[in-house]
Amino acid sequence: MKDLFGSPGKVSGLVLRIGQCLFAAASIGVMASASGFSGTTAFCYLIASMGLQILWSFGLACLDIHALRLKRDLHNHVLVSLFVVGDWVTAILSLAAACSSAGVVVLFSRDTNFCRVEKQLSCSMYKISVAFAFMSWFLLAISSYVMFWLLASV
Repeated sequence: MKDLFGSPGKVSGLVLRIGQCLFAAASIGVMASASGFSGTTAFCYLIASMGLQILWSFGLACLDIHALRLKRDLHNHVLVSLFVVGDWVTAILSLAAACSSAGVVVLFSRDTNFCRVEKQLSCSMYKISVAFAFMSWFLLAISSYVMFWLLASV
């Protein structure tokens, strides 16, 4: 298998996984600190999706750390297949959650009177949370793409 940027067991792969965890955790933290997020299903879906993102990325980051410390190669066909499936599933869920939440934010801020003066802070928090979710998804999309090409190179 080729050594690509973001490959499992490499420093670049570890950096991608840590970035995914951090942006997903920031998205959850900002959304959870905004008042009234639990009344909207898309925002609850975003929290659940980013939680899954954290678990998946943190697990793979720990595996990368283990491989780097022991100088092990993670380019096993079975492992890469598992990484591909997990990355693509979490990427699709994360993109769906980020897009649906972004749609609700646009609806709230432009089409309804929800973001009046007294709710302006909550609307800003929703926007920041969705931005973090998209950044987390972007890093996951890079990982998914790399994993797919690693699997194809076998």
